[in-house]
Amino acid sequence: MAGPSITLKTNRLCCHLCDELLRDPATISCGHSFCLWCINKHLDRDEGMNRACRCPECGQTFLSRPNLIRNTTLSELVRDMERRGAKRKHSELSKPQRAAWSCTETGPSSGSGLCGEHRSPLDIYCCTDERIICAMCASAEHTGHTFGSVGEERRMKQKELKNMQTKSKQILQEQEKKYRNMGETLTEIQEKGRETQDYCEAVLVGVIDCLQRHYMSVRKLIRGHEEEAAAQVKISQQALQLKMDEMRKRDAELDSLAQTDSDVHFLQEWPSMKLLCKKDHLHEDPKDPLLPFKFTKRAVNHLGKQLKEFCDRKFASISQTDDGAEQQELEEDSEENDMQQRREAGFSGVNNMAEQNMEPKTRAEFLQYACDLSLDPTTAHEDLDISAGDKEVRLSLLKRKTPAVRSPERFIHRRQVLCREGLQAARCYYEIEVEGDKAEIALAYKGMVRKSSTALSAFGANANSWSLDRSAHYSVSHRGDSIQLTTCPSQGRLGVYLNFTKGTLSFYEVSDCMKFLYKVVAEFTEPLYPGFWLGEKCCIRICDLRRDGL
Repeated sequence: MAGPSITLKTNRLCCHLCDELLRDPATISCGHSFCLWCINKHLDRDEGMNRACRCPECGQTFLSRPNLIRNTTLSELVRDMERRGAKRKHSELSKPQRAAWSCTETGPSSGSGLCGEHRSPLDIYCCTDERIICAMCASAEHTGHTFGSVGEERRMKQKELKNMQTKSKQILQEQEKKYRNMGETLTEIQEKGRETQDYCEAVLVGVIDCLQRHYMSVRKLIRGHEEEAAAQVKISQQALQLKMDEMRKRDAELDSLAQTDSDVHFLQEWPSMKLLCKKDHLHEDPKDPLLPFKFTKRAVNHLGKQLKEFCDRKFASISQTDDGAEQQELEEDSEENDMQQRREAGFSGVNNMAEQNMEPKTRAEFLQYACDLSLDPTTAHEDLDISAGDKEVRLSLLKRKTPAVRSPERFIHRRQVLCREGLQAARCYYEIEVEGDKAEIALAYKGMVRKSSTALSAFGANANSWSLDRSAHYSVSHRGDSIQLTTCPSQGRLGVYLNFTKGTLSFYEVSDCMKFLYKVVAEFTEPLYPGFWLGEKCCIRICDLRRDGL
């Protein structure tokens, strides 16, 4: 009687879904019981497929998800069944076999898909413990944990692995690219080193040739001094020789007069001889003929000291990495080039050349570099009106009945306009009057993009333009980077000063004095065209600086 009874209970205590002993038995409203985890997964699948929940054993459907009621009686029966089965297996198995089947030591043994303790399929993944377990382990040892299916977890981990592989390959490719770039940089360094060495050698050889030429000119000058001094000494020597001959002749006459016995003859000759003796005087030495040599030696010695100090200072600065020293070198070179251009343009005189070594300070000094500008209508956005002889631009109050001609030079998406004149002279200055709250005063290369709706066509937002933005505060923009100034607009007239050779661009507010706003330092490689962007109710006029006394 006991045998059949046990067999019947075992069949009734199995879950219809997993065919294993019930774990956390749960009963639904139709009366059938299943493992809690199995029935939840089944109901989740029904809801995920947007279909009515149904009993997996009798097929009864439910209008809503049925409530799950834990069946404590079945739980006790299953626990008793497991205890009896575990005792029987423990007596039959040896210790090594029990260790091999222990679930705590392994999940699958040697690739087996069965739990070592319960001999149930390892088809559940415990996300909390990151272990593969069976359904009985899940109900007995992992209560309250988060579970997932082994296949789904494998797919997720496989996807994660693929992403890691992709990222690792990308990093490797970047490292390989960086390695190749470093190799190219090494080659470039060697080439630049040789190129710089050849260039410096050529420059210094040129300096040596220049010194050699000056040395030859100094030698020629010394030979000239030598010939001139020798000629003067020879002339003086000849004159002195004549004088000495006359004096010897007179001495002979005086000796003859002193030896005469006739008193009458002596007294008759004495007045004339006395007068001749009074006219005799010591011959004055000419100017020191050695003075030119002393002056030349002194001048060359002074020049040599200056050149030595200059070379020591300049060559020491070459080996330094201090930006200030390099900037000073560039400024000195720029000033020298500026003076050379002024000399070539016809400016001469000590005062003019000295004046070029200083930046203008007063408005009168700025006006010396004033340039005449005019707006280019072919570049103006269709919403802009240009008037006053191409000197004034404002937003059009009326919409155009016909669209503006699409010139290749016209700005399409931004309300901007450029001037006709490209500024490339050593120094340029101009002034504008701004009415309105928002405006941009810019300088741009001619090749700036005109038709893009992106930052490529915006003043100050690319590498081809520099912009002073005027609104509640001033700001300066280039390459999309903006520096906000603390100064608030107080004047409508603005001055723009460009030192193309020196690579500086300065902005000022103009009134009785020049109020400095900001200086841009850059390397300008081509002519800069003044340009403007206009906000609402804005008007910009280019000032005629000839009326200011030019």
